[in-house]
Amino acid sequence: MAIRSIITIPHPILRKRARPVERVDAELRRLADDMLATMYDAPGIGLAAPQIGVSRRLIVMDPAKDDAPKTPMVMVNPEVLTRSETMRLHEEGCLSIPDFTADVERPDRALVAYSDLEGKPWEVELEGIWSTVVQHEIDHLNGVLFIDYLSRLKRDMVVKRFAKSKRTAAL
Repeated sequence: MAIRSIITIPHPILRKRARPVERVDAELRRLADDMLATMYDAPGIGLAAPQIGVSRRLIVMDPAKDDAPKTPMVMVNPEVLTRSETMRLHEEGCLSIPDFTADVERPDRALVAYSDLEGKPWEVELEGIWSTVVQHEIDHLNGVLFIDYLSRLKRDMVVKRFAKSKRTAAL
């Protein structure tokens, strides 16, 4: 397992739709292992392949608290089939937008179809924090960031701050 670099805004890969995974193989399993290692190292509770510069529809998640046992979940080509009408407000952050959090309202439950690392298809209904994380990560696969749910003013302020810090770092 290798820890990969996490891409931050305004990198263009974060705004592109990721390519579907066509074959589950050893290379994909290594990528998933690297993503889990990277997520835990960051530390974070979810990571999508585009966040490490790979345009593939692959996500990893584990919202377990610090001392709780690890409960990683890997999803290949995940797709939300249905969402509950009941909404949940949660303070979200993102490894690709470090040091910024905001309250985002999302459906409390989501039914998700995906394949596992053996290529077996699954459907699972996730709720609470799991639902929030899976929707956040699937958004990444579609080129959507959590800041897109904020007001235009807040979103523009965040993007400008990161663009400015990139320019300053380049000097």
